Amino acid sequence: MVHQPSSQGRLSPSSDTEDMAEMSKVLAPRLAYFAGVARTEHVTRAAQEMNVPQSTLSRSMARLEQDLGVDLFARHGRTVSLTPAGRTFLASVERALAEVERAAEEVRADADPTTGKVAFGFLHTMGAETVPGLLHAFRADHPRVRFSLVQNYGEAMLERLRAGELDLCLTSPVPDAPDLVARRLDEQKLRLVVPVDHSLAGRRRIRLAEAADETFVTLEPGYGLRRITDDLCKEAGFKPRIAFEGEEAETLRGLVAAGLGVALLPPPAVPRPGVVELTVTAPRAAREIGVAWLEGHPDTPPVAAFKRFLLSRRGNLLPT
Repeated sequence: MVHQPSSQGRLSPSSDTEDMAEMSKVLAPRLAYFAGVARTEHVTRAAQEMNVPQSTLSRSMARLEQDLGVDLFARHGRTVSLTPAGRTFLASVERALAEVERAAEEVRADADPTTGKVAFGFLHTMGAETVPGLLHAFRADHPRVRFSLVQNYGEAMLERLRAGELDLCLTSPVPDAPDLVARRLDEQKLRLVVPVDHSLAGRRRIRLAEAADETFVTLEPGYGLRRITDDLCKEAGFKPRIAFEGEEAETLRGLVAAGLGVALLPPPAVPRPGVVELTVTAPRAAREIGVAWLEGHPDTPPVAAFKRFLLSRRGNLLPT
């Protein structure tokens, strides 16, 4: 028998997005039906195995052939056999169905309450001590939950959050955007870091205005800490003269130790030789740390559990 190609529901290079989405809704079950019939070579037996009416299965196979414009089966009474085109199509269909099943198993595993996965982003400055401590404490009660960890600066993490690549992120400043939910968790004081042989190194405290004539090393524009540094210097009455811009706080500390400038930085996980860290008394030098997630985005059980854990650490997030 010969089927004429249908003018409706047919995939073509000119199909628009809505047509392709609509076709996907009907094509997916047809592929599963096709594989079942191909496996049994008997429509009635395949219908029984898949628990669908035989008439539904027969119509589905006929429509699939019509949409493709080729015969997939040769009919022999109640039995069928694959045509050469059908055998070619079956190989691709089986691979596609196996990939769909693999993906289904993966998302089910990621959502499992005890062994699921959390995609968690955080600032570089929180990677040495804060985040390992948080994960250690969380896994005391959730020992099998898995994590996909991403270290980046704030804006980059928010972009990945919006793209669905992250479930949660720790960032600073705490974002204020209509498509995000953010909660303040803690505050971290910033210090003016100077070389050990600097004229200010004998001090314990300093007003930031006293550093107006210093050369600064900072993070690159776009980093939250860079914005905070610029704002604090502006509040102190000056614009910082910047010699070096970097991507990581400990690199900046190394530049300070080498005598290349001073920097406003959070406390290090481990004291760094070659620098002295001064308390800034004015203006108040601190950054807020918060957790953010996408508004309206449903949480899997492991994500919900980790979110509750982070919120429970409000005011006690950072190591003392």
